[in-house]
Amino acid sequence: MKPLNYRSVSARWLVVLGSVAMVVGAIDPMEGSVGILIGSGLVALGTFLGQSEPRLVRYRTLVLGLIAVGVGALWGLSWAGGCGGNSGHSMWWSLLVLPYLIGWSMGMWGPGSPRWLLLLGILAGLWYVTILAMCLKGSGGHRGAMMIMPAVVIGATGLVTIGGCISKLRTHVPGRQ
Repeated sequence: MKPLNYRSVSARWLVVLGSVAMVVGAIDPMEGSVGILIGSGLVALGTFLGQSEPRLVRYRTLVLGLIAVGVGALWGLSWAGGCGGNSGHSMWWSLLVLPYLIGWSMGMWGPGSPRWLLLLGILAGLWYVTILAMCLKGSGGHRGAMMIMPAVVIGATGLVTIGGCISKLRTHVPGRQ
C-alpha cells in the first residue's frame, strides 16, 4: 500500500475549496467578488503546493492576477461612487473590471478543470445569462439602456463560460483532472 502524501491531499483540497468558492461567489458577481478572489487564490496555491506542471501553475496564477486586478478595480470604482449616471465618472472606467470577469470565466473552463466544475460552470453561466434577461425585462428608455451595459457584459461572460465549459466537456478525458 502506498503511503498517503499529505501535501498532495492538502493541495487537492485547496483546489476543490477554491473552485467551490468561485462558483458560490458567482451567484452575486459584485458581493461574491471577494469569495471569487479568495477562491482563485486557493486554487493557485493548491496548484503550486501540489507541484503541478509549471504550465498549469502559470495559468492559474494568471487567473488569480486577472481576478485580483478586476476585483480591485470593482471595489475601487464602487468606493469612488461608481461609473456613469450622476457619479461624475465615465462609463468607460468600468472596462477596468473586465479582467475580473475574464479571469473568472478562464478559471471555470481552464486546463485541469474537473468535470464537476465544468458542469457547475455551465450552471453559473446560465445564471449570468438569466441576470441579463432580468435586467432587459426591467429596463426602459435611454437611461435604462445605459444602466443595462453591465448586465450585457455579465451575460456575455455567461455565454463565453458556457461555451468554454461545453467545449472542455466534449474533449474531457475520463479519469484525468
